[in-house]
Amino acid sequence: MENKHFAVALDGPSGAGKSTLAKETARALHIMYVDTGAIYRAVGLYALRCGVDPHDEAAVSAMLPEVKVSMTHADDGTQRMYLNGEDVSEAIRLPEVSMYASAVSALASVRAFLLEMQRSLAREHSVVMDGRDIGTVVLPDAEVKIFLTADDEVRARRRFLELEQRGTPKPFDEVLAEQKERDWNDTHRDVAPLRQADDAVVVDTSALDFEQSRALILKTIREKLGI
Repeated sequence: MENKHFAVALDGPSGAGKSTLAKETARALHIMYVDTGAIYRAVGLYALRCGVDPHDEAAVSAMLPEVKVSMTHADDGTQRMYLNGEDVSEAIRLPEVSMYASAVSALASVRAFLLEMQRSLAREHSVVMDGRDIGTVVLPDAEVKIFLTADDEVRARRRFLELEQRGTPKPFDEVLAEQKERDWNDTHRDVAPLRQADDAVVVDTSALDFEQSRALILKTIREKLGI
């Protein structure tokens, strides 16, 4: 398997479990995990810190030359995100950054700014890459495309528990409302909206626990690749 170069595109809405499942899938396959959402979150964090309106494309575009996003991977596959040399792996997960990330990711200039970075990783390594438009825009020729989803309330409940565990709790109704807003923004934006690639395999994790979801994704990948 180590000699076979391939890319797995894992798309889906917020709260579907993409990041955790993609990370564990990459670990099982002994390949690189790329969390593209974290890359956009880093840009969103910079906009937040600079007081830039994330919906103002001219203002966001003007700040992009000041942004240097990079990542490292530990031996266990853990991805660490850096913004202008600062480790922001925790900071980008704050609730306020989520909305900024969603807004800047809808801007054509931001997507163009980060597109080559993402594609170069897939050229240089076998990857599991998760996001909103990996199978449709970033890696349209990926050998395996999976669209991961779950019911609205299931996804919101996962996010609610995640925020509690991080010490930044929010009422469930607020988490659900924010998720629905983000879903609408992600699916209705003009540039690279969230949608299922025509040749993607749909995996619904609503009724599955983590291990069941992980096993189903690995089975799908191995069947597609014949490994």
